[in-house]
Amino acid sequence: STVSTDWMMVRSDLCVEHWLFERTLHHPMYILISCLSVNSVFGTAAFVIYSYAANENTILMLMAFDRYVAICKPLQYNNIMTPRVVSVLIAISWIYPMICLGIAGILNARLTMCGNKLWVYCHNWEIIKLSCGNTIANNVFVFFNMTTTLIMPLNFILYSYPKILIICRKSSLDFRRKAYQTCIPHIVILLNFSVALFCEVTLSRFATLELPIGLSIILSLEFLIVPPILNPLVYGLNFPEIRKKILWIIKASK
Repeated sequence: STVSTDWMMVRSDLCVEHWLFERTLHHPMYILISCLSVNSVFGTAAFVIYSYAANENTILMLMAFDRYVAICKPLQYNNIMTPRVVSVLIAISWIYPMICLGIAGILNARLTMCGNKLWVYCHNWEIIKLSCGNTIANNVFVFFNMTTTLIMPLNFILYSYPKILIICRKSSLDFRRKAYQTCIPHIVILLNFSVALFCEVTLSRFATLELPIGLSIILSLEFLIVPPILNPLVYGLNFPEIRKKILWIIKASK
């Protein structure tokens, strides 16, 4: 809805604004959190579904990489996660999905449409399903796109977190507490987005599932609404530095 979108835009604007002016938040982890907030506004306000999902997956992968380096290679962290490296990784995470979206648009433009019934909203796979022409190239590109923007990021996350947990189990109680404080919010966000994405993909691929139309719409739109609302709440409440700034904003606004 318009109200929820406006609310998310205000929350994200505050997050980005105070990250820009607060020097203590100029670290890769907080930069990536800001990117996550910007992407939430980008996806829900403009309904740019494919690039939004791809950006979210790659940003979550970069966050997992940041935690992996910080916990498993702490002495090399500053040498690996330099401002230049972080900037390049973030640029790639935004530019690559846009390129994929452009290629998908070019491939779809040559298709002949034989139907006009869409499932909830218009996106790439829905257009392919409406075509009665040769869609082999489109299907191959969809598979390639899903591999690079969904499967590969998820595989890296699944690779990194067991290693993080092994290091934490061998470390001191204080180290484990600090590690869990930064990793658990990321895992919560990842699980929430993965479930939402699974619901959307399942419904768009198998529209013949015997589900009430209202439930189908809710499950499909949950992918666009719940993650952007949950992200600032999870990170805002779990990170002391961000929580302090939020309290400061509330006090200053009175």
